[in-house]
Amino acid sequence: MNNIKSWLEILGVSAKLGLTSFGGPVAHLGYFYNEYVRRRKWMDEQSYADLVALCQFLPGPASSQVGIGIGLIRGGWIGALAAWIGFTLPSAVVMALFAYLIQGTDTLNAGWIHGLKLVAVAIVAQAVWGMGQKLAPDRSRATIAILAAVMVLLWPTALSQLIVVFAAGVAGLVLYRSTNATAIADTQVPVSRKAGAACLLIFAALLFLLPLLREAFPSFRLALFDSLYRAGSLVFGGGHVVLPLLERETVPSGWVSREQFLAGYGAAQAVPGPLFTFTAYIGAVADGWQGALVATLAIFLPAFLLVGGALPFWTLVRSLPWAQGALAGVNAAVVGILLAALYDPIWTSAIRGALDFAIAAILFVMLIFWKLPPWVVVIAGALAGAFLG
Repeated sequence: MNNIKSWLEILGVSAKLGLTSFGGPVAHLGYFYNEYVRRRKWMDEQSYADLVALCQFLPGPASSQVGIGIGLIRGGWIGALAAWIGFTLPSAVVMALFAYLIQGTDTLNAGWIHGLKLVAVAIVAQAVWGMGQKLAPDRSRATIAILAAVMVLLWPTALSQLIVVFAAGVAGLVLYRSTNATAIADTQVPVSRKAGAACLLIFAALLFLLPLLREAFPSFRLALFDSLYRAGSLVFGGGHVVLPLLERETVPSGWVSREQFLAGYGAAQAVPGPLFTFTAYIGAVADGWQGALVATLAIFLPAFLLVGGALPFWTLVRSLPWAQGALAGVNAAVVGILLAALYDPIWTSAIRGALDFAIAAILFVMLIFWKLPPWVVVIAGALAGAFLG
């Protein structure tokens, strides 16, 4: 009975966060801190900071992984599932409904949809600005970021991104391996190292076996699951950084058009919760509610496996200087990949003239300097597009 009460409490608290957490991954971590650490005292500050650091180290949606980790520590695997459902379901449902709204109509040609594309320009530019200052603040890491952007733009394939991330990790290992490792505290989690190793094995097995199954048993939903599982497995930085991976996995295949992709991405900025629920929209456009369900499960499954697999080992691994050095290089490359995505497909599809540039610049200023909430900027962009369209 106590376990059930704890699981329901986790579900209720995470659902409240899923309905109110606007502003992207960094803002989500602030909401989590206020709710889980300061108000409910489910974790102490050091343990929370360590969990955030671990999830920044792992690929996938960092804020969702922090929520899953808190649920796992608080209530085991069912607690982790409850935390994920509560935080993810509200925005996933809204994004799937938006997909139904635009289908079968001429909505994509409406002025307010073009305004959402301009919002996407401002939002991603803000992400590049903020992440660049944090993850590429010096000459060597800025160079890694620019080289990553150039490589991805000149060789626009999913393989190029993997090669760039790997090369950046090697560069970070060489350049920053002598950096002093950050000391972290041990945290007790209800997952054994054996179970953690099993999670990591399943994660790797799915990553390599799904493409083979996709070829052996042609199926749209299996292909969708494979593409989005891979995107959730290989993107560092979460949130906006998954954009180029998703675009290259879904648009060339014809599952969604570029216009649908950008419209959904712009709409995703107006809803609370994780940005990865953008995939619910992609799945719904491509295959109705079944596609939305498959896409959502696929993009978040790696987060479950990685958090469950890494938690039993995190203190040991993150204390190693070479691991932190490699991560420094990878994070710089993430900035470059996002910069490339800002140009193509976002800028090339949304900015059609001086007026579009002016609106996007105003929206960018509203985000960066006026520090308005993203949902306000989304409404402003949609209204500007509708008025001028």
